[in-house]
Amino acid sequence: MIIILYLSVALIAIAFLILVVFLSKTLKSLQRTLDNVAGTLEGLEKQVEGVTTETTILLKKTNILADDLHEKSKSLQSVVDSVKEVGKSIDAFNGSIKQISSSVTEKVEKNQEKVSQVVTWGNAVIDIWDKWKSKNQKDMHEISKSQ
Repeated sequence: MIIILYLSVALIAIAFLILVVFLSKTLKSLQRTLDNVAGTLEGLEKQVEGVTTETTILLKKTNILADDLHEKSKSLQSVVDSVKEVGKSIDAFNGSIKQISSSVTEKVEKNQEKVSQVVTWGNAVIDIWDKWKSKNQKDMHEISKSQ
């Protein structure tokens, strides 16, 4: 019975030894995996630092560009206001032209008969003038022939 006890203790010792060997292999494998993860994280940390630096530079440039754009939009605002004022002036001018045109048209329509009479009298005066002129030229021509 003592032999069985010694054999059991030896068997337990061998099993414990095998367990320790496999546990040691597992821990070594885990150590390699953790070393790889640590290396990967270091590389990732460097990449994140690079991206952070580039992002900071890009953000500064974006802020500068936004400020520049804001200043230029302020400058353009005065131009836009001036164009609006020109548009208002043109509208007012067009309104005045329409009023004048309406007024002239209305007065012409009211005085159409008078205008017609003036044109008729004007034509009559021109005809009389032409006849008088041609008669004077004829008379002058005859006087110069007789001399």
